[in-house]
Amino acid sequence: MNEKMTDTGLKQPKFSIGIDLGTTHSALAYVDIGASDGEKTSYGVLDIPQLTAPGAVENQPLLPSFLYLPHASELAPGELALPWAAGQDFAVGEFARARGALTPIRLVSSAKSWLCHPGVDRRAAILPADAPPEVARISPLEASTRYLAHLRDAWNNAHPEAPFDAQDVTITIPASFDPAARELTAEAAHAAGYRELTLLEEPQAALYNWIQASGGRWRKDVKPGEIILVIDVGGGTSDFSLIAVLEREGSLELHRVAVGDHILLGGDNMDLTLAHVVARKLAGEGKQLDPWQMRALTYACRSAKESLLSNAALEAQPLVVPSRGSKLIGGSIRTELTQAEVRTTLLEGFFPEVPAAARPASRARGGLTQLGLPYAQDAGVTRHLAALLGRQAGATAELEGFAGQVDANATFLHPTAVLFNGGVFKSEILTERTLETLNSWLNAENAPPARALSGGDMDLAVARGAAYYGYVRRGQGVRIRGGTARAYYVAVESAMPAIPGFEPPVQALCIAPFGMEEGIEADLQTQEFGLVVGEPMHLRFFGSSVRRQDQLGTLLEFWQPDELQALGDIQATLPAEGRQAGEVVQVRLQAVATDTGTLELTAVATQGGERWKVEFDVRGNA
Repeated sequence: MNEKMTDTGLKQPKFSIGIDLGTTHSALAYVDIGASDGEKTSYGVLDIPQLTAPGAVENQPLLPSFLYLPHASELAPGELALPWAAGQDFAVGEFARARGALTPIRLVSSAKSWLCHPGVDRRAAILPADAPPEVARISPLEASTRYLAHLRDAWNNAHPEAPFDAQDVTITIPASFDPAARELTAEAAHAAGYRELTLLEEPQAALYNWIQASGGRWRKDVKPGEIILVIDVGGGTSDFSLIAVLEREGSLELHRVAVGDHILLGGDNMDLTLAHVVARKLAGEGKQLDPWQMRALTYACRSAKESLLSNAALEAQPLVVPSRGSKLIGGSIRTELTQAEVRTTLLEGFFPEVPAAARPASRARGGLTQLGLPYAQDAGVTRHLAALLGRQAGATAELEGFAGQVDANATFLHPTAVLFNGGVFKSEILTERTLETLNSWLNAENAPPARALSGGDMDLAVARGAAYYGYVRRGQGVRIRGGTARAYYVAVESAMPAIPGFEPPVQALCIAPFGMEEGIEADLQTQEFGLVVGEPMHLRFFGSSVRRQDQLGTLLEFWQPDELQALGDIQATLPAEGRQAGEVVQVRLQAVATDTGTLELTAVATQGGERWKVEFDVRGNA
């Protein structure tokens, strides 16, 4: 699904800009709208000025998504200066990442993951999460704002003739981002000075890039009836999307049929795991690391992992764990991360060969836990993939125009092609393992093997695809259809008499069926409900990625535990509008999927016509 937020009065843009706001790297690509023709586009990637050392600014195609908050006396005046900012007191990019590896308590990382963490106040100054009291902190929202502002200023520095504010801008987000995280991303962009922006899901952006890069050849690479699986494993998340290839009115059309759950599982988890592997090795040598050193080791393992996975000829990479004082004999600890350790840890721990019936393990959480990111409890990417395909076994059964064979006995949806994306899949070892595991599932059900789609750029595909999408929205190229990726429901409490010890039963009313297009207003004219006004009330919402058959107004009395997922409550006091506080007003409901990915629910009084609007964005303090 994509979302758009615009201000009026903007001039016709010259460029379509795509921004990949990544967990570990960000990038900016662009398409020259006037110089492009259909799927043959004139595009480029912005080389982003950033600090690489104190006082040294260099241009690089990627902006590491790291922010360093130095001590007031740590650097000389002017050593944090950028071409557009002489007096800022923080660093973003390559220098921030390198400096933060040595002083991790002053490094903000994974801001994107924190931005979608529902268990914290994302506008509060909580990062770095384990910084001591004397270190200044910022919010996940502010960190995201600073990354986006850096990209905006870098563009204006390079293209003064085409101001950023006058261009068409698309920012990518994980397909599994909930409405709160989508809204916060848009809020960060507006705080960074973005006047016009569109949000686009990252797997779709990767597929758009594949289409654009093919120069029209994609029509020969895929046929009607195929299912494309997009697997995007980046620094912070694992994102899956399923896209069907249809033929309608003689033309190929791409239609997204499903997205995976929000899975906080990616390169960050792998780096942390490798750090523990090395720490155990050091412990066997009698060398114990404190928490500060473990953080530094984790950052060192990230760099070593990337080198080892990209070069199979390397047997090992040296690691240096800094010391914080003279108590550690010999100063810094020196060790290494080997090729064998990386392969064994990542292949068996994160990409295990499992059957199609495998599912992610889940355990009960402790009552008390440290403040941190809610990482996936099961690190097996292949198990999460098996779960998605199993849930979507019948996703194409009623898809209009789908020419593929639907096997009623299939235990999971059978992809025919796979597009890999994300920094993790820069390693051929990991792409091969994932494809081999998927094809073993297909072979077990006598289905043809899936093939990998080539031509993607793991680092820049999302930014390039976002830029191309901005161009597509202007009526050019090929557009991926799909609407909402889930069906949405609101809880309706029964009006039964009070029974001691029992909660009133709850029904689930479908207010947005699966695939509902953005901007379409759904009006439940045939059903009436009671709405409490003038005193505190709460609304509960649910979502489902598997109940595709439910129509607008479907009222569920019962559902299986895995069919509906609770999305959160909205607590509010709706104005009485001249009525008595606590009065139950007879209303009809209207719902619309907004341009920002949220769902607006409007209650209209059947007598009097008053309207009460609630925007569903599942924030804890909504």
